[in-house]
Amino acid sequence: MTATQDRATAASQPRTGFRTSTKATAAQKRAPWILLGPFLALFVLTFIIPIISALFQSFTTVDRKGLFGEDGVVGRFAGFDNYAIALQDSGFVASIGRMLLFGIVQVPVMIVLCTILALLLESASARWPAFFRAVYFMPYGVPGVIATILWSFLYVPGLSPIVALLQSIGLQPDFLGANSVLWSIANIVTWTYTGYNMLIIVAQLKSIPGEVYEAAKMDGANAFQVAWRIQIPLIAPALVLTTVFSIIGTLQLFAEPQILSTVAPAIDTEYTPNYAAYTNAFAFNEYGVASAQAVIIALAAFVLSFAFLALTNRPPKSERDQKKRAKRDGLEARRALQTRDTSATGSRPATGVANRSTTTGAAPRLSPSPRPEHRSASSAVPRNRATGAQTDQKGAEA
Repeated sequence: MTATQDRATAASQPRTGFRTSTKATAAQKRAPWILLGPFLALFVLTFIIPIISALFQSFTTVDRKGLFGEDGVVGRFAGFDNYAIALQDSGFVASIGRMLLFGIVQVPVMIVLCTILALLLESASARWPAFFRAVYFMPYGVPGVIATILWSFLYVPGLSPIVALLQSIGLQPDFLGANSVLWSIANIVTWTYTGYNMLIIVAQLKSIPGEVYEAAKMDGANAFQVAWRIQIPLIAPALVLTTVFSIIGTLQLFAEPQILSTVAPAIDTEYTPNYAAYTNAFAFNEYGVASAQAVIIALAAFVLSFAFLALTNRPPKSERDQKKRAKRDGLEARRALQTRDTSATGSRPATGVANRSTTTGAAPRLSPSPRPEHRSASSAVPRNRATGAQTDQKGAEA
């Protein structure tokens, strides 16, 4: 009776555990999307939609009726005409080449400088590393426009103490000339972004286990050997990341040349690709051409970044040589196997009675079949043995 009462009591109690678990699971599934909702909304509104709009506008053009379009404006599909106009613009093409030269010189210099600063701050003999990290990072907190205005006062003769100091020793620097203004811009960019890239490398250095340094110390490695053989190889991902960011930022250069154009006559409205797109959009109202130029800039940044990543992710030369040897050995083995199969097929003797009869002209000889009595005799032996065994068994039972 007790067991029956227990089963009845358990059956009468409501089973709420399963429902609670189901509700909790559904809430857990909705929670990430609720938290990501604001970010996804801003991402779509400020990133995805502008990209789609730029792609659409790059294939359209506007026809204005009248001198200033007072008689009406009509939009139409232009195909690749805007891209053709953009690529035929010598100023825009020259700006892309100018930025490639800028990146070839400025990006390696900045990466080397921020790597050296990060290694010095993370060395065992560094003093006040937190203070110097903040000092080196501080220029990144200054907006690009303000930084360019500050440096323009250091470039303009009559206002710059640097120019006055150099003139006092007999030098005549021209930081805003046609041959030097590009490197003046490179100096501003390097001053602004070195601290930012340094922090990325410092974060990578802090992830290196301390046992690695202890093992190197036990092996007798000095500070230079630790930096060259241990730290730099282990921070390679951070170096690749900062380099890719720098390549993309080089093609997006805009604020520095625009501000310096007020004091540097050598900077025109197409000095950089972004500046050229800005001029076409807001000075000439050629939004289709400006969108095509923006798409070309994005494609150039993608191609350069992809090429750099493909170059840095290549396996070592020894591994590539080993793969080549393995591939060559596999081809040679396959060819040898094919040659052996071909030779075996060609030298195999003709088989079959019909072939022999055809070549000799004689009638084929058929092998005699076994006589029936032979087969019956051979099959009778086990039958007799079985019969004898059964007879012996019956006699034993009797």
